[in-house]
Amino acid sequence: MKHESCHTSVIQAASQRISADLSRRGFIAGATASVASLGLFGSAKAAPQAPSRPILFTNFRLFDGTSSGLREGLFLLVEGTRIKAVESGTPGTPQGAHVVNCGGRVIMPGLIDSHWHAVFAGVPLPVLMQGDAAFISLAAAAESERTLMRGFTTIRDCGGPSFALKQAIDQGLAIGPRIYPSGAMITSSGGHGDLRPIYEITAPGGPFGSLRAAEGAMIADGTDLVMLRVREQLLQGASHIKVVGSGGVSSPRSPLDAMTYTEPEIRAAVDVCRDWNTSVTVHAYMPQAIQRAMAAGAQCIEHAHLMDDATAALMAEKGVWLSTQPFLSAEDQLPQTGDAIEKLEAVFTSTRNMYRLAIKHGVKTAWGSDLILSSTLTKRQGIMVTHLTNFYSSAEALKQVTATNGHLLMLSGERNPYPGKLGVIEEGALADLLVVNGNPLEDITLVAKPETSFAIIMKDGTIYKNTLA
Repeated sequence: MKHESCHTSVIQAASQRISADLSRRGFIAGATASVASLGLFGSAKAAPQAPSRPILFTNFRLFDGTSSGLREGLFLLVEGTRIKAVESGTPGTPQGAHVVNCGGRVIMPGLIDSHWHAVFAGVPLPVLMQGDAAFISLAAAAESERTLMRGFTTIRDCGGPSFALKQAIDQGLAIGPRIYPSGAMITSSGGHGDLRPIYEITAPGGPFGSLRAAEGAMIADGTDLVMLRVREQLLQGASHIKVVGSGGVSSPRSPLDAMTYTEPEIRAAVDVCRDWNTSVTVHAYMPQAIQRAMAAGAQCIEHAHLMDDATAALMAEKGVWLSTQPFLSAEDQLPQTGDAIEKLEAVFTSTRNMYRLAIKHGVKTAWGSDLILSSTLTKRQGIMVTHLTNFYSSAEALKQVTATNGHLLMLSGERNPYPGKLGVIEEGALADLLVVNGNPLEDITLVAKPETSFAIIMKDGTIYKNTLA
């Protein structure tokens, strides 16, 4: 399901199966590692091919990601992967430039989803559990292209084996959004995502049976093992680390109110990430779990739907980010069974109060959709953006899914795989933009109808969709 706690069980089990399947093709991984060790793949930083011609946009109105209104009388020049200029007046056309007359349409930044699972988003559960790993990889790549075609030019992956998919997209072997990968979520024995069958539960310290090789979530008990698991994700290219600090909805033996990591254990992850010049985000719902994560130095909290007034005030005081989802109806999630139904209802009924507290105290709030396991459900990614207007104006909502989310991504620090500004239209920013048929500040539902609303979709200075040609 989408809401992370409601689906980590699936992520965990599917990752175990995928990892086991891929292990039978170990020679591929070994060859890849050998080539990489020789430096033949180059840097882990994304290096997309720059378009061969400058692109000049004229005759448009601009929502730049930070303003509350539209600006007119401008031209916009893209050279390579960057925005070269956003200026008023009459432009001089660079030699060989491709000129795009937008016909008075609105240009806005590409959308950013702060909580996505690129490998698991559109693949149904039976396929994840029983399908061939190669097919799952191809299906994930297909869903990534659909994600980009919905106008999402960047996603922050919050759990899953997305490193290879990211590499394929960066090298032009697949089409999709930029991926900021966390790698496997780090969880504890009995924590959200610990789905081991009873016969695999062993003495403290492992071994962890099939769970040991999982890529969706990794069990780590005690500070030393937490540090090891975090370093394993970072060495694979994680841009940030996800730690599971509380129970979750779908994990059958993980109560929602359970605090599943001690403060020293969370701090161990934070210390490693600080040494690697990046950050930790912590999955937590209840006030006590959120406060413990903040005390340990976490810079971002995922979900937090059941937080209270004092916790929201403390988040604002400490400048801790909230990355959350506006879950409002049963249409926003896959059906649950058993105890998960009650836990899910507790999360959903708390959504409005969570946003009320975040706004009251001025908590830095990012938007994510957290949709998973259904290519039908993922089509609601834009609809989840429109849910924000239950709490914000259309302009505020669009700022959140562009410039604000772009600011959140900067927590990756030196591990940022895409250095440069995202979520804004300004000189020097990375050239991710949408040309919209209509004004999304007046009608935000346009972002929920990408097939007809987005005339142009550009990522990295490359146009992937153009109905104006």
